[in-house]
Amino acid sequence: MAPITAWVGATEGEKPSISSQMQLMEKGEGKNETAIMEFILLGFGDLPELQTLLVLIFLVIYIATMAGNILIVALVVADQHLHTPMYFFLGNLSCLETCYSSTVLPRLLASLLTGDRTISVPGCITQFHFFGSLVTTECSLLAAMSYDRYLAICKPLHYGTLMNVQLCLQLAAGSWISGFLICTIVTCVTSQLIFCGPNEIDHFFCDFTSLIQLSCSDTSQITPLIYIFSFLDAVCPFLLTLASYICIIATILGIPSTTGRQKAFSTCSSHLIVVALFYGTIMFVYMLPKSGTWRALNKVFSVCYTVLTPLANPLIYSLRNREVQEALRNTVRRAV
Repeated sequence: MAPITAWVGATEGEKPSISSQMQLMEKGEGKNETAIMEFILLGFGDLPELQTLLVLIFLVIYIATMAGNILIVALVVADQHLHTPMYFFLGNLSCLETCYSSTVLPRLLASLLTGDRTISVPGCITQFHFFGSLVTTECSLLAAMSYDRYLAICKPLHYGTLMNVQLCLQLAAGSWISGFLICTIVTCVTSQLIFCGPNEIDHFFCDFTSLIQLSCSDTSQITPLIYIFSFLDAVCPFLLTLASYICIIATILGIPSTTGRQKAFSTCSSHLIVVALFYGTIMFVYMLPKSGTWRALNKVFSVCYTVLTPLANPLIYSLRNREVQEALRNTVRRAV
């Protein structure tokens, strides 16, 4: 405000000299670099007439997501029949989805209820850190789960030996550690950026693309680094998942009997649906243009992979999986 005040004051009396103006501008530029202390998440603010409905919808989704995923984790831990590699990874995925939903939905619900759409710069970067870490971890976990299905279908005789407890723990721990490690490096780089306006993010959560667009720092050196990390944490797991399913489908098609093919496919169909839903919506989000009508469509697909996918996972696994259904029935019987 100092440069503006000095200029307004000068209009009433003597105008400052050229050198004085330059000094004031330099000071103003220095202050502008640190002026932005918070962002405004526009979210669904352009739909005021639907605010109440959106609160109800997102609240129901959040409660159902938390309940469904916590139930899956509890069943995997409590039921001896589910102490297998496939359900061990499913328990990890459900635990991840519980955290994943909690990074986005509570903040979104608070914004819709109070009308306060501001978020501090450190708060925005923190949300991005946890959201990005969990998305990256999910990519790795889905790759680990597809490898488990690959061994079960393509190498059934060696499955018990290959997919042992030690390998399961290594794959799960590697997924969590790599996800958080890579995103921590990206977050450290992002935290060095300077934001000097504008401060509006046309989204309902903080993502890296929005932060880069709002930064007034030189991002030419950061962008290649992000492409490298994106390849490591998203593209590589996706390619591994794709390769596993190509081998799985080829093996299933080679089974002579129809019953055998159906039985083999039923063991991986739930996971295949989850993979298609997760990667399909992410591809739409990051491949669609970010301007015009596509911007609204981008939000819709973002809701799909941030809000609906965590809700769909327990439903898909429970509705299509007899062992989970049986474990749930046994738990209900014991409780009654």
